Amino acid sequence: MIDYNLAGRTVVITGSTGGLGSALATTLRSRGANLALLDLDGDAAALQARTLGPAAVARGWAVDVTDLDSIQSAIGSAARHFGRIDVVIANAGIAAVQPLESMDPALWERIIDVNLSGVWRTFKASLPHVVERRGYLLAISSMAAFVHSPLNGPYVASKAGVWALCDATRLELRHHGVGVGSLHPTFFQTPMMDAVQTDPVATTLWGGNRAGLFKMIPLDTVVAAAVTGIENRSDMIVPTRSNALAARIPGLIRPITDRIGFRHNVIPRAVELASHASPS
Repeated sequence: MIDYNLAGRTVVITGSTGGLGSALATTLRSRGANLALLDLDGDAAALQARTLGPAAVARGWAVDVTDLDSIQSAIGSAARHFGRIDVVIANAGIAAVQPLESMDPALWERIIDVNLSGVWRTFKASLPHVVERRGYLLAISSMAAFVHSPLNGPYVASKAGVWALCDATRLELRHHGVGVGSLHPTFFQTPMMDAVQTDPVATTLWGGNRAGLFKMIPLDTVVAAAVTGIENRSDMIVPTRSNALAARIPGLIRPITDRIGFRHNVIPRAVELASHASPS
């Protein structure tokens, strides 16, 4: 088991002022990590940073994960401020419960843009810094990557896409010594879930999140699993044993195809060739 001590390392968190982002920030700071807190609400991120310590250990930036320039600017500033970036947590996300028939196309595009493309942009902007430190990238996916609920199309599609993106990125970066993981919690209590709990459509679909695959779990359980996963540089993090089987079965074949289909020296060579190829 890898012991990736977080003390003195710099951790970037997008969506830092949300329920999970805030809880992760508090726990990671208690582990001695320095925190670059990135949120759409820059004032809230700055206030959050001040509650966690002086600017030497926590600082906030305004970021829009749908804008690559915005993320690159903030992460570059964070790297200059702290002198390093070791871990990046792509946490920003949104959700909606609506059927395909009545869904506004703009809502579909917004959810995909934030939840999936936002992770790609976050990883893209962080890449040179994390490669330099042989660090770790973590994206917040969901059990929705494996259990595809109706009336939740863009969310489940985005979270399945995040899982796939993490797997592909891990292979691309393994020769750099960079770890890449995805976190797959089921429902847990956050301000976002308050709206779900009062939505009759959501309570009809998921039974009020009282039992089974959709049973609510404590936020602390998710945070503890995420932090342990970072410290172990895990490929996949599933906070609850009851959901582990549903998450693990689709991925059983992946380690085999990783080893057989993409041998270690093939990927760096392909990356090198791609970097010299003309854009199509």
